[in-house]
Amino acid sequence: MRHLLPKIVFISTFFLLIGCKKNESAEISPAIIPQNSIEYASNLSIVNYEGYTVVTVTDAWPNATEKLTYVLKETDVKVPDSLQKYTAVKVPLESVVVTSTTNIPFLEMLGVEDKLVGFPHTDYISSEKTRVLIDKGSVKNVGENEKLNIEQLIELSPDLIVTFGVDNNNTAIENLKKSGLNVLIQADWMEQSPLGKAEWIKLYGVLFGKEEEAKELFDKIVTSYNQAKNLVADKPADATVLYGSMYQDIWYVARGDSWAAQFMKDAHATYLWSDLKGTGSEGLSFEKVLVKAKTANFWISSGTFKTVEEFGKSNPHYPQFDAFTSKKVYTFEGKVGATGGTIYYELAPSRPDLVLKDYIKIFHPDLLPSYEFTFASKLN
Repeated sequence: MRHLLPKIVFISTFFLLIGCKKNESAEISPAIIPQNSIEYASNLSIVNYEGYTVVTVTDAWPNATEKLTYVLKETDVKVPDSLQKYTAVKVPLESVVVTSTTNIPFLEMLGVEDKLVGFPHTDYISSEKTRVLIDKGSVKNVGENEKLNIEQLIELSPDLIVTFGVDNNNTAIENLKKSGLNVLIQADWMEQSPLGKAEWIKLYGVLFGKEEEAKELFDKIVTSYNQAKNLVADKPADATVLYGSMYQDIWYVARGDSWAAQFMKDAHATYLWSDLKGTGSEGLSFEKVLVKAKTANFWISSGTFKTVEEFGKSNPHYPQFDAFTSKKVYTFEGKVGATGGTIYYELAPSRPDLVLKDYIKIFHPDLLPSYEFTFASKLN
């Protein structure tokens, strides 16, 4: 029996070592579980697996109660049974319809604008590159976002329609699905972080098999944005800012947590409604705005006005503001494409670094002496 003891000890040690190895693997395995590749966007999750990617869209519209999940898979890849209930889309796409001008720059940045086959109300598109495709007839006008031409879309038969919903009652989207068309609802417009909006390029990277290109492009935008922020890091926020203009009898100002307010904060200016909680805009009376902003140094207005005189004629009360009389009125909506689309609305969400530089040029012009405005215009 004694001569068997070393063997028993050896065998026991061997199995103990195997057990340790198994436990070791169990401990380190969570480190290799696929992770969400999104850093800034609050409404998007992208998790890559072998042969397929799970995309989750949260808060697709205000007060949304459910997440939307999509499985983007390569041809012939089988996904787990637990994911079978979700919309599956074969990637990379060969054709796509998008319904927001904010998507156009993502396609162009990735070099896949030629995959676009349809867009609602093509006059809204400003980009010269995509307008060439429209003029050639490669991109069809497919109606309007709330009234898409179902018959035309069925005829086009795109691999995917990327659209958005303002609520959960968009009958056009439901009709598209019933017609057998693949629909993906995105929510870039719900993002309030400047870099969060821009990060949606990663969704298009997955859709067109250009994940690395999308990441590289976005990383460059992040670097550019942060470099611009660093320019003003030690500068006082001396500039006081009035924002918006009258629409009928209401003055809409950006709330303090909104996309626009974030740019003014990062540009080191004092936005007068930065303490107004929430996102989006707030409707105020003219009297309330005048009391708070009469002596503001700068005015970021809305509209396509070219001159202060023209702007003043739109409302007889505007000359009461100091920024008006000192001619420090700017607009980001003055530059339009060949068919009237506003360049700012189309390109700004994907290039927040250029928006920030415009704001810095307004409030701290000495820091960017050779920089030319991308979006902003000073009213003459």
